[in-house]
Amino acid sequence: MLISIIVPLYNEETNISILHEKVSNVFLNLSHQFEIFFINDGSTDQSLNVLKSLSERDEHVKYISFSNNFGKESAMYCGLEQCNGDAVIIMDSDLQHPPEIIPKMIQLHEDGYNQVVALRNRQNESFIKKIPAKVFYKLSRYMIDVKLKSGEGDFRLISKEVVNSILKMTEYNRFSKGIFEWVGFSKTTITFEHQERNDGHSKFSVFKLIDYAIDGIISFNNKPLRLCFYFGGITMFVCLLYIFITFINILLHGIAEPGYFTIISAILFLGGLQLFSLGVIGEYIGRIYYETKDRPKYIIEQTNLKAHK
Repeated sequence: MLISIIVPLYNEETNISILHEKVSNVFLNLSHQFEIFFINDGSTDQSLNVLKSLSERDEHVKYISFSNNFGKESAMYCGLEQCNGDAVIIMDSDLQHPPEIIPKMIQLHEDGYNQVVALRNRQNESFIKKIPAKVFYKLSRYMIDVKLKSGEGDFRLISKEVVNSILKMTEYNRFSKGIFEWVGFSKTTITFEHQERNDGHSKFSVFKLIDYAIDGIISFNNKPLRLCFYFGGITMFVCLLYIFITFINILLHGIAEPGYFTIISAILFLGGLQLFSLGVIGEYIGRIYYETKDRPKYIIEQTNLKAHK
């Protein structure tokens, strides 16, 4: 069985060689063939040169280098398109995903599971990262049609059947956590301890994580649009009730002194509600806009593949 290891990376020149050595050492004790697909997502450091050097010394190393930074989702999709494995393992390049659990993942796959998901134990994770994650996963229970589990990420083994199913989903705006759950197939998990990155710094800022969460919520349902409908209906009911009460009060007591606070509050509340609803609708329209452009998800600038798909 051929195992393809897909490693998206961006500016990870100091970690590539260490990851390559660890993965290679793991397969020394396994009977399976393997290939490591490094997807260089437009790095601006020496990552590409490191990949070229590794590929010259080790035939197991394949690399694809993008012409620009297209994002991790595009890099993963490219790896799935170009790899040849009977099973595929997706992992990060910063060594937060320990290669040592790869044999266990392969064993579980051979036991019949199409998805073997590495579940991260968040016990050693910083408090600052834990809170937003908890908030997102609690919201996802009500806002996303697929079930997401805290700690489950991109680090997983998937069978060829799962890969083929994912490649049929050709949308431009991708949220892989949701896609993995949506395609289904038999699944099990294996827990690993949270690891700090080996070197460098995370490419995900707070704002990028917020954007990623919004992508997840919007990509798999229309509930935010339904929420706007509910907000609009409730607001209309409250406004009609207020008008009715005010009208009755005028009939009983006459016209009182105009209420500045009431007018300003109503204007601000309705204005804020309208802007919020337009923002949600705009997110969906924006995604439709990008999908209709039908642009490629990535552009390959350099590769050591003899003929890429």
